[in-house]
Amino acid sequence: SAGAEPLVLACFIDTPRAAPADPAAPAGSTAPGDRRVGDMEADLEATRSDLFDALRDLEQEVEAHRTDAAEALSINEEFQSTNEELLASKEELQSLNEELTALNSQLQETLERHRTTANDLQNVLFSTDVATLFLDLDLNIRFFTPSARAVFRVIPSDVGRPLGDLAAVLADPGLMADARTTLAERSTSEREIGGADGVWFLRRIQPYRAEGGVVEGVVITYLDISERKRINAALRAATNEAQRATRAKSRFLAAASHDLRQPLQSMALLHRLLAGQKSTTEGVRLASLMDQTLMAMAEMLDSMLEANRIESGIVRASMQPVALAPLMRRIADEYAPQCALKGLKLRCVPSDGHVHSDPRLLEQILRNLMSNALKYTPTGGILLGCRRRGGDLVMVVCDTGVGVSASEAEAIFDAYRQGDNAATLAAPGLGLGLSIVQRLARLMGHRVTVRSVPGKGSAFMVTLPRLSAARHAPGPHATSVAAEGTAAAAPDTPRPAHARRPTGTILLVEDETPLRDLLAEVLVAEGHEVIARPDARSALAWVDRAGTRPNVLLTDFDLHGAINGLGLAQKLADRLGTAVPSIILTGDITAGTRRAIARTACHQIAKPVRPEVLLALIGEMMEQGRRSLPKPTPRPGGAGITIHVVDDDPLIRKTMRHLFEAEDWCVVTHASAEDFLAAPRTEGDACLLVDNLLPGMDGVALIARLRTERSRLPAVMLTGHGDASTAVAAMKAGASDLIEKPASAAELLASMRRAIATRDTGPARTDARDTAQARFSALTTRERQVLARVLQGAPNKIIAADLGINQRTVENHRASVMRKTGATSLPELVRLALAADAADG
Repeated sequence: SAGAEPLVLACFIDTPRAAPADPAAPAGSTAPGDRRVGDMEADLEATRSDLFDALRDLEQEVEAHRTDAAEALSINEEFQSTNEELLASKEELQSLNEELTALNSQLQETLERHRTTANDLQNVLFSTDVATLFLDLDLNIRFFTPSARAVFRVIPSDVGRPLGDLAAVLADPGLMADARTTLAERSTSEREIGGADGVWFLRRIQPYRAEGGVVEGVVITYLDISERKRINAALRAATNEAQRATRAKSRFLAAASHDLRQPLQSMALLHRLLAGQKSTTEGVRLASLMDQTLMAMAEMLDSMLEANRIESGIVRASMQPVALAPLMRRIADEYAPQCALKGLKLRCVPSDGHVHSDPRLLEQILRNLMSNALKYTPTGGILLGCRRRGGDLVMVVCDTGVGVSASEAEAIFDAYRQGDNAATLAAPGLGLGLSIVQRLARLMGHRVTVRSVPGKGSAFMVTLPRLSAARHAPGPHATSVAAEGTAAAAPDTPRPAHARRPTGTILLVEDETPLRDLLAEVLVAEGHEVIARPDARSALAWVDRAGTRPNVLLTDFDLHGAINGLGLAQKLADRLGTAVPSIILTGDITAGTRRAIARTACHQIAKPVRPEVLLALIGEMMEQGRRSLPKPTPRPGGAGITIHVVDDDPLIRKTMRHLFEAEDWCVVTHASAEDFLAAPRTEGDACLLVDNLLPGMDGVALIARLRTERSRLPAVMLTGHGDASTAVAAMKAGASDLIEKPASAAELLASMRRAIATRDTGPARTDARDTAQARFSALTTRERQVLARVLQGAPNKIIAADLGINQRTVENHRASVMRKTGATSLPELVRLALAADAADG
């Protein structure tokens, strides 16, 4: 075959030797040698055939061997490839083994860190001494801290059991319901739980959130607040004691003020009598010095009481648009005679602008600044002016006085702190005037600054928010009444000497004989007929005997008897059938007394009063009494309106009747809430005006009763206690408005008209809600905390104690709340708060 290797076969065959031929054999016969050759040839042929077969078999074997060799070679190559793959796999397995070894080390480290973290967390939980339980979605226990044994009788084998199966050491019946609520609403609940022996816990339930925010149970903690409770109780006791001390201090100041004002009033009257008899220059000088001393003492008393009222949180701001021009002119007219007496030039540059402020408090600020300038300016002059600064108006009181150094510019606003030059004054005072200015300004959200040069003078500036022309309210300033119940003020500027005042009969009631005699002498010298009596009983007896009505009643408030001066005025009105113009002289100018007088039409004057001011007021009251009142003309839309007045004071009922009948309204008066409910009434075009403090059912209860009866009669409530709790109660009961006494006629009429106008349509609740939410959204967290306590009726001192802040900071926050919400009064603030609460459900 092709490619085969050539071979040569050599065979050596051992054949037997042939026998020699037999000659004797016959011819033709085969010799034995021939037979043997033939056999050999046959054997050779067979051998040749066998050899050929063997060669063929060999070739086949060789070919098979060659095939096997090729297959073996191929298998060997496969084995070599497999071996190489095995070697590569071995290397990969070795690399993977190294990676697994490294990963296992990392896992061991991570597991160790997790074990350490778990131990740390467990130690933290155990060390906090807070009872903590982790529950699953079925409220079964997953984990608990050892402190939980103070609340539940729990052991380690209780893990996995329902919490409700355990016996509780502390009575907490609402636990399971609160836990289910937390699971359902995904919210946090807190509750204070009280135990035996005065132990208290704050129980808090929060959702247990896993990765991705999935809630997998709840976490319950019990924080021991027993010490906090004891501290709060001690704090409340200390607060009550502080309030008691404050009230005692206020009563002491009021009593001291009353006792001191009596001799001051006598001195003022003596000064008046002596002034009419002085003839020498020295007498005039001494009388002038005496007048300055009297006024300085009265100013010190007023400053002490005003500072006490501000500190107690009694003074509240009623923000509204204020026209500056009439205010500035009034202040200038008041201080012009005093400046002229000292030889100072007073210049007033009024502004026609309007600002957002409390007119009464702003006027008091200007009075204090003018008094301060007058006191510290020996020569030169004083300027009262106003200028614009951006969107504000800045009122300026500038003087050419002694001035203060830059280091004292801030300190002079502290209470009982005066400048170094105060010692040079004849009557330096107490150093409360500028402190009162600063506190009142903060109460209204205004800023007070000072620029001063020692020896040249000072300029005090009050920055006020300016109002645009569209927001000017007509006339609120002229009719504004003090929120604390100050009655109508007497005229500050006495009449010119040549103007003759009207005279008449004056019923004078004063329990102190020296002061009564001096008052009578001054009034008689003016040309009046004086009926002087020591008490209310003798005064009423004179009226019964004489049967005449005095032109004016001049009485002290505290007559040391069963009937005070205010009660005397009311009894006179009842007996005579008409009110007598009355002036209440009092040395007690506390808020309660002021409110009591403010509920009536009486004029209140604090002792000591200048005789000129008293005589001017008496003359004005007599002129008004003699002046015939014009017949009221019907107002458009006034016909058919009925006003129900419910007040236990007959004088108030009579006054309200005159006021509303002048508007052509029908007026029905009731002495009590029970009388009003028993009387037939119509609810057409009608409105209810009810006093809060009534015998029996009070005003809030009456309004609430009407709302339960589904009455649509709008109600306006009058109150002499303008605290937030009263306002909230009235508004929640359904009052349309709350008016603090004393209120001006314009304010009363405007409130009644608003109430009647909203009777059918009702207030736009959606707009009110949106407006309230928008206004309250600007408040900070601290301002909301202060607002919440203001609405609870807490004074500034208590708010400061509750929140752990300074009282001045509370005043600033209250002023900021009023400014941001745009509320001009406490009732308006309450209305906004109630609207916001209603919006939140």
